[in-house]
Amino acid sequence: MKTIVTFGEIMGRLCPAGHKRFIQAMPGTHELTFAGAEANVAASLALLGAKARFATVLPNHTLGDACINTLRGLGVDTSEILRSGNRLGLYFVEKGANQRPGNVIYDREFSAISMAEPSDFDWERIYQDAVWMHTTGITPALSQKAFESTLAAVQAAKAAGLTVSCDLNFRHKLWRWERDTDPKVLARRCLEEILQSVDIVIANEGDADDVLGIAAEGSDVESGQLDTRRYPEVARRIVERFPNVRQVAITLRESISASHNNWGAMLYDVASGRDHFAPVSEGSYTPYQIRDIVDRIGGGDSFGAGLIFALNQAELEAPEKALRFAVAASCLAHSIEGDFNFSTRSEVEGLMAGNASGRVVR
Repeated sequence: MKTIVTFGEIMGRLCPAGHKRFIQAMPGTHELTFAGAEANVAASLALLGAKARFATVLPNHTLGDACINTLRGLGVDTSEILRSGNRLGLYFVEKGANQRPGNVIYDREFSAISMAEPSDFDWERIYQDAVWMHTTGITPALSQKAFESTLAAVQAAKAAGLTVSCDLNFRHKLWRWERDTDPKVLARRCLEEILQSVDIVIANEGDADDVLGIAAEGSDVESGQLDTRRYPEVARRIVERFPNVRQVAITLRESISASHNNWGAMLYDVASGRDHFAPVSEGSYTPYQIRDIVDRIGGGDSFGAGLIFALNQAELEAPEKALRFAVAASCLAHSIEGDFNFSTRSEVEGLMAGNASGRVVR
C-alpha cells in the first residue's frame, strides 16, 4: 500500500476521570492524551495496517517530543512534522451521560500550526510515494494562516495526482479568526474554496447544512431525529455544487441520549449513481444501537479512517463494502477511551460479520 497523508493539528486532550464535571474535577487530576481530527485518522489508519504519514507543526520542546513519540509508537510516519512555535494546542473534554450532554472547551489560539506560514511546508516532499491526502474543516478554523496552509495542502495534493478527502467537521466554537464574521459564513467561504480540490467529502448529519446550507428535510439534528431517506439528496446536491467530488459519505448519528446513540452512515457514489447505507439487516438500513457509550469523541474520525482504509484495499474498495467497514470501525471506537480508535482490522471485520455479542475472546 502506498502512503496516506493526513494534515492538521494535534493537541493535548485533558479529560476528568469518569464522567465528572469540570467544576467537580478542578482543581484535581485530569487524564492527558493526544488527539486531533487528522491525527486521529492517521493513528487509526496505522492501527488498521495502512502506511500513514502525519504532517503538522509542533513546538520544539518535550511536549512536542511526547506527542511525536506517541504517534510513532502507533506506526505513524512522523518524518514530516515541523518543529516551530511555542504552543501545543489543548482542549478539555467533559464527557456527557444520559440526558446531560458533553462539553468541549478549546484552548488553541496561537498554537504552533495556527502560526505557521503556508510556505513552511514542502508539499512535494510530504507527498512523495503518497496516493491519498486527507484533511478536515477543523484546522482551517484556527486562523487565516491555518486556512491558507490547508488550502495549499489540498491544491498541492490534487496537482500531484493524489485522491483528496475532506471531512467538513464544522466546529461553531472555532471559526472566530475574522472579527465580525459569523462562524458559519466564514466556514462556508473557506471550505467552498477547499472543496474545489476534493474528491471525497465526509460529513456528519448536520455539517452539510452548517457549512453549505444544504439541509436534509424532515430531520432535526439537535433532537436526534433523522429522516435518513433524505440524505442521498443532500449528497447529490453537494456533487451538483462541486462536480469534482466523486463520493459523499455522511455519518448518521441519532442521539437518543449522551449514552445511547444509533449509528450508521450513507455513501453516495457518483460513478454508479447509487447510494448505499450501512449497517443493513434483512435488506433495510438498521443502525447500530450503541447503548453504553464509553467515549464518542473521535467517532467520525474513525469512520473517515475506516472508509479511506477500505477504499485502498482491493477486497474492500467496492462502495458498499467500504461503507460497512467504516461504520463498523467507528462503532467500535465508541467503546474506547480517548480519540484514537485502537481497533484492529480483524475486530472490525468481525463486527461486519455480525459478531456483536461482546463475548470475551479466550
